[in-house]
Amino acid sequence: MTGKRLLMIVGDFGEDYEIMVPFQTLQAMGHEVDAVCPEKETGETIKTAIHDFRGDQTYLEERGHDFELTATMADVDPTEYDGLVVPGGRAPEYLRGYDEVIEAVRHFFEAGKPVASICHGPQILAAAGVLEGYEMTAYPAVRAEVEAAGCSWVDGVVRDDNLVTAQAWPDHPEWIAEFLALLEER
Repeated sequence: MTGKRLLMIVGDFGEDYEIMVPFQTLQAMGHEVDAVCPEKETGETIKTAIHDFRGDQTYLEERGHDFELTATMADVDPTEYDGLVVPGGRAPEYLRGYDEVIEAVRHFFEAGKPVASICHGPQILAAAGVLEGYEMTAYPAVRAEVEAAGCSWVDGVVRDDNLVTAQAWPDHPEWIAEFLALLEER
């Protein structure tokens, strides 16, 4: 597979595994990944959170790692990227309020470029108004929000056209494999 240039939009208290694992996996597969966050510069860090499932009604959250950004969001031109990764955690809740994030997401959908999103990441996609007609999934607590944005809910990892979605980090093997296959096809 020829290396692609990928954009990953992250923020404070994004899910550690959903940032670190795809970031490193995609790099290991020969892709260049620029991780960006609004209002932060190249070399600055975000704080991640680790969400675990221990039999409670919702997930447990603990402090994760400091994750170093590899690019500056204000300098990013989405037209120069082949694909987009939108991890979950709590970050999407506030990242969806940034115009530059919404505009970047819309570019990838309008251009039909590959997009991978997991967990709460689809909150950003819903805010961008790009989910109409898609079959997809997200963290189950986000189901009502993404359905209200016009998609059909599927329980499990889903690939529909240019979009690959998963519910949470336990889905990584299938989710990342589907995204890699989509990158190879496009």
